[in-house]
Amino acid sequence: MGPDPTTIEAGDDAWQALPRRALRLFLLRGSLLAFPFGAAALFMGAAAGSPLSWGPVLGGAVAGALFGCWRARRVWQHTAWRLDATGFTLRRGHLWRSETRVPQSRVQHLDLQRGPLQRRFGLSTLVIHTAGTRHSAVGVGGLDAGDAERLRDILARQADDDDDDHDA
Repeated sequence: MGPDPTTIEAGDDAWQALPRRALRLFLLRGSLLAFPFGAAALFMGAAAGSPLSWGPVLGGAVAGALFGCWRARRVWQHTAWRLDATGFTLRRGHLWRSETRVPQSRVQHLDLQRGPLQRRFGLSTLVIHTAGTRHSAVGVGGLDAGDAERLRDILARQADDDDDDHDA
C-alpha cells in the first residue's frame, strides 16, 4: 500500500511502494500481451498449413494475458522509491535489481504526465530530467497523483535551494 500522502517529506528514508490502485493499471497494460500471443498462435497455425481454428488463437491470447498480468504484478510489487535530503532513489526489479539515484544537484526540471487511464485511477508519472546526456531522465509511473505533485514540489524546491547556495 502507498504511503500516507501527508508524510512525504525530504529526509524520510523509508522506501515507498506504489499505491495498490496502480496495480489495476499495471494489470491492464500486462493483459495487452494477449494480442501478440494470439497473433503468434494464428501465424504458427497458418504456417503449419492447418485450417483456421480459433481454439489455439484463443489459447495463445489467454496465455499471453495471464503471462502479462503475472509479469505486471511482479513489476508493480518490486518497484519502490525513496526521497531523502540529498535526492531521489528509484528501485526496480527482483532478480535483476536496478537502483537509480538522482542527487538533488543534478535535477534540471520535472514533468508530471497523466494519460487518460492514469487520470481515471488517480495516478501520475513523474519524470525527473537530470544534468547529463546518458539516461538523462528518470520516469516513475504509477505514483499517486498527490504524491507525484508533492515529490515534484519538494524536488523543485531542493533544486532551487541548491541553485541559491551556488549563487552565493
